[in-house]
Amino acid sequence: MSSEVSVAVAFHSGFGHTARQAAAVAAGVEAVPGARAVLLDVTVIDDALWAALAEADAIIFGSPTYMGSQSAAFQTFAEASGGVWTDQGWQGKLAAGFTNSASVNGDKLAVLTSLSLFAAQHGMTWVPLGLPPGWLFRADGSADDLNRLGSFLGAMAQSPSDLGPDAAPADADLRTAEHLGARVATAALEVAHGRRALAGAR
Repeated sequence: MSSEVSVAVAFHSGFGHTARQAAAVAAGVEAVPGARAVLLDVTVIDDALWAALAEADAIIFGSPTYMGSQSAAFQTFAEASGGVWTDQGWQGKLAAGFTNSASVNGDKLAVLTSLSLFAAQHGMTWVPLGLPPGWLFRADGSADDLNRLGSFLGAMAQSPSDLGPDAAPADADLRTAEHLGARVATAALEVAHGRRALAGAR
């Protein structure tokens, strides 16, 4: 049995900003020894997508926030996973989520909540961001702080509507995404090692 864990980053990006966030999540995964990231564009719904998700020890879902909800493209993927749900194919996997919008708030929490419910319906275990809030939480906070947008459920990013993906999201948001990737990868390794230890004790 391989000692490496696979963490899938399953995302949709409408204009490229969420794709940058997804790449940062993947970089965080890859920074953890023994973890491998697999970037998956969920608009390409084929056998290769389902196979990669079935193989993954953890899946980190990502979608832009559009009109207070996940994108239609991500929702199409979510609804297409009905067959996986029937077979309980993702039962016991770890899950986490991230999202990006043009507004500082943008109702991003609604998307993270929806992603966590999607994971729960599949019997997955949600991994939260695990960072204290930054920036405006304290009078001496900085926009360069990790978790500057003050999320707990997952990683949030903000990309001004007049900046392209070459200039947004902000570095602080990308570093927050990296933190999420590393956190999930570490948790996936701990779970995998624990399961092996339990199997060996039987």
